[in-house]
Amino acid sequence: MSLLLTLGLVGLSAGAEAFAPLTLPEPVNRYRSSNGAPGPDYWQNRADYEIHATLDTTRKELSATEVITYTNRSPDALPSLWLQLDQNTYRADARSVAADEEVRKEFTTGYSIDAVSIETAKGRESKVEYVVSDTRMQVRLPQPVRASGGSVRVHIKYHYTIPGLFGGRTSWTTTKNGEIYDIAQWYPRMAVYDDLHGWDTLPYMAQEFYCEYGSFDYFVTVPWDMLVAGSGALQNPEQVLTATQRARLEQARSSDATVAIRTEAELGDAASRPAHEGTSTWHYHMDNTRDVVFSASRAFIWDAARIRLPENRSSLAMSFYPVESAGDAAWGHSTEYLKHAVEEFSRRWYPYPYPAAVNVAGGSSGMEYPGLLFDGIEDKGKALFWITAHEIGHTWFPMIVGFNERRNAWMDEGFNTFIDIYESDVFRNGAFGPKRDSEYAPGGGNPVDEILPILADPAAPVIMTRADAVLEKYRHPVTYFKSALGLVLLREQILGPERFDWVFRRFIRDWAFRHPAPSDFFRAMESEGGEDLSWFWRGWYFNNWTLDLAVKSVAYQDGNPAKGALLTFQNLDPLVLPATVQIEFKDGSRKRLRLPAETWMLKSVATLYVDSTQPIVSVTVDPQHVIPDKDRTNNVLTVK
Repeated sequence: MSLLLTLGLVGLSAGAEAFAPLTLPEPVNRYRSSNGAPGPDYWQNRADYEIHATLDTTRKELSATEVITYTNRSPDALPSLWLQLDQNTYRADARSVAADEEVRKEFTTGYSIDAVSIETAKGRESKVEYVVSDTRMQVRLPQPVRASGGSVRVHIKYHYTIPGLFGGRTSWTTTKNGEIYDIAQWYPRMAVYDDLHGWDTLPYMAQEFYCEYGSFDYFVTVPWDMLVAGSGALQNPEQVLTATQRARLEQARSSDATVAIRTEAELGDAASRPAHEGTSTWHYHMDNTRDVVFSASRAFIWDAARIRLPENRSSLAMSFYPVESAGDAAWGHSTEYLKHAVEEFSRRWYPYPYPAAVNVAGGSSGMEYPGLLFDGIEDKGKALFWITAHEIGHTWFPMIVGFNERRNAWMDEGFNTFIDIYESDVFRNGAFGPKRDSEYAPGGGNPVDEILPILADPAAPVIMTRADAVLEKYRHPVTYFKSALGLVLLREQILGPERFDWVFRRFIRDWAFRHPAPSDFFRAMESEGGEDLSWFWRGWYFNNWTLDLAVKSVAYQDGNPAKGALLTFQNLDPLVLPATVQIEFKDGSRKRLRLPAETWMLKSVATLYVDSTQPIVSVTVDPQHVIPDKDRTNNVLTVK
């Protein structure tokens, strides 16, 4: 049977606006190429850190000194530097308090900046003028940092009160065997100076981060009986671990099974620490990262296992958790979950680049940082698997691919939710699948049906809305779920896995440890995927358009089924998507054909001629239920 699409125009095109020329928000230039890759003159500044911090568990205070070596690779001389002071978001007068949908009742005084200076050419320190504005600080330099390779070393001394559980992404909390300190956003750090905004100084309100890449050497001094889990690689195990722990850790590096480094039975045992009084200083190092964090507690059980990576490389999966989280039904499987997710994401998309992947159970639940996750003490089973896979998935987006989360949270959250879906499908043959990310039907239901309430809600923001402007009720459905479903549709229905996966991997490689914008992704998918996708970007990302495809009629040629049939379809709404049509014949055979998106470029009603010899029993649009059609009652026509 041959299938011919009629060329005649019938009705006004529902897709006329969808196929209109689309101007993307970020232009093509020497920095960003038309194929979505970095341009020949792409540049990126660099920030390297040395930090010495002390945790005061009595005062609940962190004090530190840091030296930032900032390298200006931009074509502009920089007369000042902007830094992020994220702890100031907990002040009573912070902008985030005024913008928050909830009424905040607990606060800190934020950062206390004790001193700011820069090094002179002779290595001496010279105080400089600085101005603090909400969660930002401008350091005004006596001489600009020269363009194309100039550098400056900034010294800062500071301290702050660690927030309690109200801190959310960073906090301290009490457990049976001691407090857990999840320490993040803990040092003044460089804002990003890029080719799109110059200094990107959006305040820290509700969304996450946009940070520059570099190397970190950091030293954390804590009471002697505490363990410190940190981003990167531990540099001084001989000083902070016992001989037994070092031997167990070495065993874990070559073990696919989880190895206990400190057991539940050893909690509170002074012999599980190399020193028995005073303090100990933990030294960590991490390269090519945009951030580091740590967690400290005397209550930690600790286990680890090898992560197998491509090209015979390896990393280390580790979990730190209190006794409340222990057990086979809970965090006893955390390292297994972590190991599998990193191996799968590395195999499928891009190799994991860091020496360790660490999961910590504490008060700051469900938050990701380079190489280290903060998850919930009470997480277990399916929920623990999902949150572990999701949070370590953020290593790829935005830790490797450095998206600007404060402007485009849909990129890191949506891209990460997208790769979660396939991880849930393969872990233990789908034991914890399917992964769904909609508050309308979490963990079940058909995702293309779950998205329909958002598409129908006139108050719902579009995906391209600035992250801080998305109400909390819409943040998860739009920023996570709609963004992820857009990638599923692009992979499964528009480009197909063979084309999509190749482009997606190339996009990750092109932008690894760099800063892509939305337009870079759109252009990469079009140029390397081989399709003009402006109709999809406009309908799904720039608008909340709905889709409604209908089977209108079946008519036989000259009234005779043996001469073929004319099938008529209609697109009733603005969104266009390719769709499968299934035709069932009286003899029990069936045939499938595709309606490409271009079907609706010039018309809203399309007729297909089917060269068949059998009577038709039924015609169905989207028989596999894979596109978000808002009204499925008109998707099937039964022929009498």
